Amino acid sequence: MRIPVLALTAASAMVAALALPAGATAATATAAASAAAGADGGGRRFDQPYAGFAPAGTVLRPASPRAAGLDPAPIAAFEEQVDAWADPASGAGYLFPGATSLMVHDGKVVERSAAGYATRYSAPQTELPEDQWTPARTDTIYDLASLSKLFTSLVAVQQLEAGTIRLDSPVADYLPEFAVNGKGAITVRQLLTHTSGLAPDPEPALWQGYPDIPSRVKAILDTAPVNPAGTTYTYSDLNMLTMQLVLEKVTGRSLDTLVREDITRPLHMTDTGYNPPASKLPRIAATEYEATPARGLVHGEVHDENAWAMGGVAGHAGVFSTVDDLAVLAQAILNGGTYRGHRVLSRHGVSLLEENFNQAFPGDSHGLGFELDQIWYMSGLSGPRTMGHTGFTGTSLVIDPESRSFAILLTNRVHATRTTPSTNPARRGIAGALAQAMPVKAPGGGRSWFSGQGGGATSTLTTGPLNASGTVDVDFRSFVNTESTDRLRLEASSDGGATWQPVALQVTGTGAPTGGVTSLSGQAVRAWWRVHAEVPNAASGLELRWRYTTDSVYEGRGVNLGGLRVTDGTHVLIDGDKPDAPLTSAGWRELPAGGGH
Repeated sequence: MRIPVLALTAASAMVAALALPAGATAATATAAASAAAGADGGGRRFDQPYAGFAPAGTVLRPASPRAAGLDPAPIAAFEEQVDAWADPASGAGYLFPGATSLMVHDGKVVERSAAGYATRYSAPQTELPEDQWTPARTDTIYDLASLSKLFTSLVAVQQLEAGTIRLDSPVADYLPEFAVNGKGAITVRQLLTHTSGLAPDPEPALWQGYPDIPSRVKAILDTAPVNPAGTTYTYSDLNMLTMQLVLEKVTGRSLDTLVREDITRPLHMTDTGYNPPASKLPRIAATEYEATPARGLVHGEVHDENAWAMGGVAGHAGVFSTVDDLAVLAQAILNGGTYRGHRVLSRHGVSLLEENFNQAFPGDSHGLGFELDQIWYMSGLSGPRTMGHTGFTGTSLVIDPESRSFAILLTNRVHATRTTPSTNPARRGIAGALAQAMPVKAPGGGRSWFSGQGGGATSTLTTGPLNASGTVDVDFRSFVNTESTDRLRLEASSDGGATWQPVALQVTGTGAPTGGVTSLSGQAVRAWWRVHAEVPNAASGLELRWRYTTDSVYEGRGVNLGGLRVTDGTHVLIDGDKPDAPLTSAGWRELPAGGGH
């Protein structure tokens, strides 16, 4: 079951005049959004990255993908795939009972929909009577799980700005009892970047080993590190549980009060908070049926057992929210810390979220609280400044400042059991769809080709036999956004395609690899590269091919080629801009001249 809606509700900071009537169809939603957004014009291209914050006055408003300058096809394909992921009949492809998603580009909400069911089961393998199934809606409230860590981190940055804590001060300066068991050197920065040396989780679990909240707090303070501070990256709930205690100590306020008074209330995030009231239960997605501890079907209270043991308010978990509320938060971050005139962070504070403090730990880039550049769920939106987080219940948030875009996916994948496949394909799916929807245009506006294939595939663009003689010069332009192991190569064959040899490439442009290379990959920059290659001692019958190969793990946005030109000093052998150029594509899509996606 799918509910496509393009208009956010007025209560979620959308212009009231653009709200659609209940029961509006996808067609009427698209038409209304297109009419409302038509004057805005197209958005920024993916190969034109922004350097700074969005204008502080940027406010979310609905738009069809086309009205926002995007290709609607990848977005539509993602929505179709979500239907399959939410359908138990998909077998191994079934990922979650229900999901709600939202995509924004340049302030325009280009996708907002729901699929499946917020409540469907009474226990693992046991469905409720069908008339008791609750469809997922665009305003369904989900348990965010570890996305809650972002709220703790935002409060921490607020307190850094207020001067109540210091980034490189020992935690023991604020919590003297934390210094036991060799933790005296652990700093606030190390808690927020998961480099403290603390274990991933409390052992024993807080709900198992301790009778009440005071004893559980003492267990957090008494925990012993498993590595020296600053020597390793270890993602740890204990970091954020400790950060909670620091914040509560220096402010004299509980974490839920800090989040409510300093983040959600100023931003009018009315459906976001800990321990949601019973009045909202009909809109809350159910999670797991738990026999140990004996909680039964968890619905309306936090799923994470350690957060539950802390009364539902914990530094690492416990926040419930909707895609609409999270969209306001994400846009506030893109705006430099403000939304509709309500500032929750300074511009400098936001910069701390996207600054990589973990350069000593390649692959584990981290700002304060926010993960950075994690292709395993950020997919084509990944880059050095891309911020985000995931949650165990099947949630993800990806914010890409370079395109002023973000993607939100909330699911109840642990309903009614946590023994389900990983939600990562869906997380990558939404981020990759938004990235591929943004256009990329070849310099000069001539013919170009795009390959955005899935894992474990190969695309080739091959010339016919060329009447070559002597040294052959090959020039082309490439825009590469791939995982480091997914490579674009130029290869040559002189035996009719029976064997192919790599051709050395000389690359120039922003962030281009230096020296001679035989392949191109990466997501560090969003720029077209100019590529030159030489094939010496060529003879008639020479063939060339551009080969893009992906492994079975992750993919980026893909590869674009343009400006293909092959000469042998006196003759033009291939002019890729001409429609009769002898080129055969397998897996590459030719884009319209002068445009492209």
